[in-house]
Amino acid sequence: MEVPRDRNGSFEPQIIRKGQTRFTGFDEKIISMYSRGMTTREISQHLKEIYQVEVSADLISQVTDSVMETVIEWQNRPLDKVYPILIMDALIVKVRDGNHVVNKAFYLALGINLQGTKEILGIWVERTEGAKFWLQILTDLKKSRR
Repeated sequence: MEVPRDRNGSFEPQIIRKGQTRFTGFDEKIISMYSRGMTTREISQHLKEIYQVEVSADLISQVTDSVMETVIEWQNRPLDKVYPILIMDALIVKVRDGNHVVNKAFYLALGINLQGTKEILGIWVERTEGAKFWLQILTDLKKSRR
């Protein structure tokens, strides 16, 4: 990005600070569009329409991949030994899978710890809802305790 120069060298950009390569919140906008099912090409085209900037598919992939590291870390975190209250439910959602829209079951386990704080213990995705998968979730939760 070209920064205008003044005689004193005191010009300070307001939107994108010196040394910054992307403006604040840019990654979050990419992640938001990606989470809504937009492809990297659609995201790139959308950013060009709004901000008049060329954004490569590689940059978009880097941003979305960085989120996956955080997700994997969250999924592998240790859980408390005891949750006096455990709430489990599944939600059937239509999702795009390639060129088709299919129903998927999103399983959610919410625990309330001894301090009364609610924690999402995990989210799982499966093609259908069934008792066998609930058993697998309970086994996963038992293995994740501290």
